[in-house]
Amino acid sequence: MEIDILTIFPGMFYGPLSESILGRAQEKGILTVRIHDIRDFSTSKHRVVDDYPFGGGPGMVMKAEPIAAATEHALAARRAAGGAPSRVVMTTPAGATFSQEMAKEFASCDHLVIICGHYEGVDERVSSLVTDRVSVGDYVLTGGELPAMVMVDATARLLPGALGDEESASSDSFWNGILDYPHYTRPRIWRGLEVPEVLLSGDHERIRIWRRKQALKRTLKWRPDLLDQVELTGEDVELLKQVMEDS
Repeated sequence: MEIDILTIFPGMFYGPLSESILGRAQEKGILTVRIHDIRDFSTSKHRVVDDYPFGGGPGMVMKAEPIAAATEHALAARRAAGGAPSRVVMTTPAGATFSQEMAKEFASCDHLVIICGHYEGVDERVSSLVTDRVSVGDYVLTGGELPAMVMVDATARLLPGALGDEESASSDSFWNGILDYPHYTRPRIWRGLEVPEVLLSGDHERIRIWRRKQALKRTLKWRPDLLDQVELTGEDVELLKQVMEDS
């Protein structure tokens, strides 16, 4: 998979993208990430990429031309390589909320271009180049760089071969619509707290049922809204009933 990130702060990406799963995925050739400084595509002597908004108002607006030129540069390079159609993602509070399902969808693509918005926003006319508008949540960030990192991380870890254990992703929170079950490792007793006996039993079916029940319990306690969005099995309904009876 190839990802081109367009930003006016390229230095923000070099640390996060070179560590952990993202770094290893690039070393293996599973993922290629290219960072483009939008200022390099400005026609201004001083590499200006923003200007005052028409109609007045506070702040500055990112100019259309440098973003368009950077986007078209990334797309042209992909077309020259004979790749499949690309998705062009704009980070914006007006976008659809990023989710695990969206990460799965992006992971199935060969090429993403992510445009990091900044200042008061981006000239609306850039929309003609955008296929997806995405927000990471209902709060305000300084720019689109952190959302871009979140999207790249969530997407890249789903690529075949990115994780050491291919089952890790399928057991993550939100993969199947609910939160993950609790995890334990050695020592068996820590500060007087013991690992649940069932996890030491060696009975894989008991462990599976316990984990599912705990996952449902956590979801009911911390994110009950998720239970309205997921299709529960008959076993899930019975386990939820037990959870509510135990509480």
